[in-house]
Amino acid sequence: MTTAIAAGLTEAEVAQRVSQGKTNDVPTRAARSVSDIVRSNVFTRINAILGVLLIIVLSTGSVINGAFGLLIIANSAIGIIQELRAKQTLDRLAIVGQAKPLVRRRSGAVSTAEPLPPNEVVLDDIIELGPGDQIVVDGEIVEESNLEVDESLLTGEADPIAKDPGDMVMSGSFVVAGSGAYRATKVGREAYAAKLAEEASKFTLVNSELRSGINKILQFITYLLIPAGLLIIYTQLFTTDAGWRESVLRMVGALVPMVPEGLVLMTSIAFAVGVIRLGRRQCLVNELPAIEGLARVDVVCADKTGTLTENGMRVADLEQLSEGDVADILAQLAADDARPNASMQAIAEAYPVGPGWTATATAPFKSSTKWSGASYGEHGNWVIGAPDVLLEPGSPVATQAEEIGARGLRVLLLGSSDLPVDHPDAPGCVTPAALVVLEQRVRPDARDTLDYFASQKVSIKVISGDNAVSVGAVAEMLGLHGQTIDARELPDELDQLAHSLEECTTFGRVRPDQKRAMVHALQSRGHTVAMTGDGVNDVLALKDADIGVAMGSGSSASRAVAQIVLLDNKFATLPYVVGEGRRVIGNIERVSNLFLTKTVYSVLLAVLVGLAGLASKVFGSDPLLYPFQPIHVTIAAWFTIGIPAFILSLAPNNERAHPGFVRRVMTAALPSGLVIGIATFASYLAAYQGRAATQTEQTQASTAALITLLVSAIWVLAVVARPYQWWRVALVVVSGAAYVVIFSIPLARELFMLDPSNVKTTSVALGIGLAGACAIEVIWWVQGAVLGEQRRLWRSE
Repeated sequence: MTTAIAAGLTEAEVAQRVSQGKTNDVPTRAARSVSDIVRSNVFTRINAILGVLLIIVLSTGSVINGAFGLLIIANSAIGIIQELRAKQTLDRLAIVGQAKPLVRRRSGAVSTAEPLPPNEVVLDDIIELGPGDQIVVDGEIVEESNLEVDESLLTGEADPIAKDPGDMVMSGSFVVAGSGAYRATKVGREAYAAKLAEEASKFTLVNSELRSGINKILQFITYLLIPAGLLIIYTQLFTTDAGWRESVLRMVGALVPMVPEGLVLMTSIAFAVGVIRLGRRQCLVNELPAIEGLARVDVVCADKTGTLTENGMRVADLEQLSEGDVADILAQLAADDARPNASMQAIAEAYPVGPGWTATATAPFKSSTKWSGASYGEHGNWVIGAPDVLLEPGSPVATQAEEIGARGLRVLLLGSSDLPVDHPDAPGCVTPAALVVLEQRVRPDARDTLDYFASQKVSIKVISGDNAVSVGAVAEMLGLHGQTIDARELPDELDQLAHSLEECTTFGRVRPDQKRAMVHALQSRGHTVAMTGDGVNDVLALKDADIGVAMGSGSSASRAVAQIVLLDNKFATLPYVVGEGRRVIGNIERVSNLFLTKTVYSVLLAVLVGLAGLASKVFGSDPLLYPFQPIHVTIAAWFTIGIPAFILSLAPNNERAHPGFVRRVMTAALPSGLVIGIATFASYLAAYQGRAATQTEQTQASTAALITLLVSAIWVLAVVARPYQWWRVALVVVSGAAYVVIFSIPLARELFMLDPSNVKTTSVALGIGLAGACAIEVIWWVQGAVLGEQRRLWRSE
């Protein structure tokens, strides 16, 4: 134990280091800059493909057919705006929830410690440490009092390491016990964990099942695009004899709808809007996939203290067990604790004035030992901690403590020891002196939150370091019924531990390493696990859980490793996070159905036209122009995909998230795409007049094919929008009515090259389109029966 006090830097010394660039210049969040956001939204592969096709179309002199180029502007602008909004939200919340290290600075002869943002730390700063503090830069220990540091986040080794003056500490590690101070020796991007922290906090979509599923879909589309694209390019340019301008326009008309231009954009927007909505509830999302991940969670491991109960405590009773003034002893122990936890803060509040003894040795509280204490020479060795740890099981005092704990109260034992607290065999033999009874208030919103998870078939496991009986009593108060077990009785073997976790609901006296093991055991049974906590003893479990949720008032180490931080400390915010995740997953699945259906029917139509072109080359029959010019596929996408997809991607959606995203989307989109492609091709063949067709007849044939496509595609939208609410019905009706308006206005018909004046051809096209819609409806019901999914037309509240 050291007593030397290292002085901090003066204002002049700080200014000198700032001018030399010796600052901790790692940003608050490693969010992308504005220029990065603009660049990543403008220079995309899809924009590049559309840009090349736009140049080709404009080279023909047909400006109206280049209208699809507006997609480049729209996609980029929407993506930039939404990501900038999300960046502002995240940056603001990150500053609010930022852990501020205590940095000593000198003003004249006085050295004081003040909390500073990490980016204001400079080289040679003296930074104070206490339990739960994260080490923000690399440094050298200059003071320590029983200081122990956990470096598991860097090395993977979970055992705390005792630190002495002169020892090095690395950024990214955190204090588990004791206190001290260190001098910053490496700051900014030179610090050991700076790069890791930068990567970990990026605004990113990596490691997302949704994102990886969409990537698989895009790979599938790529495999279809290449051969279909080459086929249609060859047949339109070299078999139709329609002139290079007409051939080029038809070729581009085939290629443009194959590109799923809005799929990735809609996914990014849905996530970004989720971040913004959660930000309004003071929820900081450190990793975007956490929104999606929590929607898939089926087990929530909740810490009792700080999560189900409020952080603050008060001394409710003092059961004196021996003669003497135990109040003086409690007051002295509280006064000598440099970084008191919630229990010691409550004792200090109840017993503010101590006798002024000088400690000859101290032992800080550790989650692994469950006690702390101090030796005062002739005044004795005193320890305070868990009665069931310090006493023999079944002893009268231990039984009395358990009876009190059964009422949901926290009980600490004050006792005298026959060994100094810094002895290797401490605490030794403990003689009870008093039972300190602490009262915690259950969070008023905890019951409703637990009821919500129960209604959603999400299991709750209460995992706490407190006495098992006390934890079980709190769980019962909250309506959690199930077996309670002392974690000291749990098996170490993974499969047996997993079985115990399935059987029991509440766990007491859980060590930090056991919390981590319990998360692993649940994951081994296929569960998706969320861990909530606020203390340094929760860090390892928070890190290894599928989703780590920390309270904003918790330790800086717990906030640093968690994917989600509840800045307002409200456990009740979690259902809103689950809701956002479900909205994102459900809506992106709907949107993906629309985009993939379009790609499938576009590719199929291109292949059918291409094969017909090859056949004409072989058999000498009439060549087949692709039915659509770029303007046709542009207006087709407006109300069957583009606008509806944007609205559906942001709509409320609280349906449970299910695994198998890619399988479900493919199963829904492939049959619908095949139906539309075949129906459109049949309609085109019925209206096509061959090589000798006039320009008017060709336009009528193209219009007939477009009518069939629109009728069938609107029905796909009608199916995807289910289960219906009034606004979803309105969305489908307005989308269909928009095309009726376009076909009814002479100027629009002329501008978009439409001619529905041939009643016979138009009637056949409508009939084929309705047949396609009926086929899509039948497929939807049959798929539900085959997959065992309940199909509902209307949403039930």
